[in-house]
Amino acid sequence: MALFNNILHRMRFSKFLEIISREFDDKCKELLEGLLQHGRLTLKQMVERAKDMAERAKSRKIEGICEDLVQESLVKLLTARYVERCPASEPVLAARDKEETPAKKRGPKSARTAEESQTLEQRVLAAAAPMGAQRFSAITNNESSVSRETSTDDSPGMRVGAKRKYDALELHIEPAAEEEEVVLWRANFEEFIRCLRHKACIENVRERLDDGAATVLRAMLEATRSFENKVKTEKSVPLSLNNIFEEVMKSEEGRGMTLDRVRASLVQLGCSPSARGTDESYKIDLKKIIELAQNDEVESIVLKRYGRDAYRMFRLLSKNGCLVETDKIANTTFVEKKDAPKILYKLWKDEYLHMEKLVVAGARQSQFLLWKVNKPCLWKHVLDEMFHAALNLSQRVAYEREKEKEFLNLPVDKQIMSQEERLNRLKSVRIVLESSLLKLGDAFMLFHDFEESSLLKLDDAIMLSHDL
Repeated sequence: MALFNNILHRMRFSKFLEIISREFDDKCKELLEGLLQHGRLTLKQMVERAKDMAERAKSRKIEGICEDLVQESLVKLLTARYVERCPASEPVLAARDKEETPAKKRGPKSARTAEESQTLEQRVLAAAAPMGAQRFSAITNNESSVSRETSTDDSPGMRVGAKRKYDALELHIEPAAEEEEVVLWRANFEEFIRCLRHKACIENVRERLDDGAATVLRAMLEATRSFENKVKTEKSVPLSLNNIFEEVMKSEEGRGMTLDRVRASLVQLGCSPSARGTDESYKIDLKKIIELAQNDEVESIVLKRYGRDAYRMFRLLSKNGCLVETDKIANTTFVEKKDAPKILYKLWKDEYLHMEKLVVAGARQSQFLLWKVNKPCLWKHVLDEMFHAALNLSQRVAYEREKEKEFLNLPVDKQIMSQEERLNRLKSVRIVLESSLLKLGDAFMLFHDFEESSLLKLDDAIMLSHDL
C-alpha cells in the first residue's frame, strides 16, 4: 500500500535533519539520517552502520563504546518522540460484522458518516499502530534491553539508564518466541510535521504582528507540546498567565518582557482570558493562525499573477465571505467599473472565485453577477496547482543535473565557453530551482500537512519523489 504522505516527506528530509541538529548532537543526527535513508532499521543495523562510519572516518572507538553511543542517541530521540517503533508488518483488520449494520444505522448520523468515511488505508494504519506506551518505549513486554539484538549472551540485559521492566506477561513467554522478535525503528514524521507546523505559526505571527507576540506563542507551544495528541491540533491546552510568563522568561528574547507586555501579546494573538480558579488562563487558536497564513499565501499568488486590482478585489471577497455584486466590489476597492468585470471573470475562469447570476424580474428584467471566495474549493484547487508546480520544478532540476553531466563529458574543443564558466552557470540555475522547490514545499505544507485536506494523486507523488 502506497502512503502518499511518506512519499512527500522525502522532500523534507533536510528540514528534519535541521531540527535534530538544533536540539541534539551529531550522533543523533547521524542516527536519524540512517533511518531516513533506509526507512527502518534494527538496533543491530544502526550499530553496524555507526561502526562503518567510524571506520571510514578512521576513528579508534572500540565496539562497546560505539554501541553505547547508538543506544544513548536512540533513547534521546525516543524520549523526544522523533523516532518510533515500526507498526506491525501484517496487521489483522477486524471483520465488520454484518449483524452490527442495523445497530449502526440506528446511531447518530455523524457517527455513521465517520464510520463509513474511514478508508482502507486508515483502517490498516490504525490496526498496525503499536500501543501508545509501547510506541516510544525502548522496552517491549518480552524484551528487557535495546541491546539484546546485538548481544550474543542469552541472559536478559538492562537498557541504558533504566531499570528492568517486569511484567506479568514475561512469566508466560516462551524463550523461542523471545528470540524471534526483532524490533524495527523508523523516523516519526508526525513529530517533525508538528515542529514545522509550530514554526510556521510562529513565523506568521512574527510577520503579521511583532517579535513579542511570536515569543509568547513559541513559549506557549513549547509548554503545551507534550499535550498535543495529534498533528493538526486546533487549539492548545489552557495555560495560566503565570505559567505563560514563566515559560517566556526561559527564552533569551523573553527575559526583557514584563507581565503587562505578555498580556498585551496574548490580546494581539486573539486569546480571551477565561476564569480558571483564581488565575486567568489562555489558549491559542492554532487553526485560526493557519487559516490566516493560508489567506496570505493565496493572496500573494493572486497579486503576482493577476495584479494589484485583482488582489484588492480578491482580498475584499475573502474577508467578507459572502456574495457581493460587481459594482459594489468596484466601488469598495476603487477599481474602474469597466475593468472590474473582466478581472473578476478572469479569476472565476481560473477557479479562484465562485459566481452566481441573479435575475430580477420586473418592468425591465435585470441580471446581476454576484461573486465570492469559496475557500474549501479554492484551497483544494491551489493545493493541486502547487503539487503540479512542484512536479515541474523537480523535473527541471533533474534536467539541469543531466546537462551538467553531459557538459563534463564533452571534448574540450567542442565547449563554447570555459568549463568553469559553464558549470558555474548551470550550478546557479540549479540552486535557484532547488530553492524555489523548497519554498513551494513550505507553501503546500500549509494546505496539505497542517490542515485536513489531501488532493495528491499517486502518480504525481511517485513522479515527484523519483525526480528529487
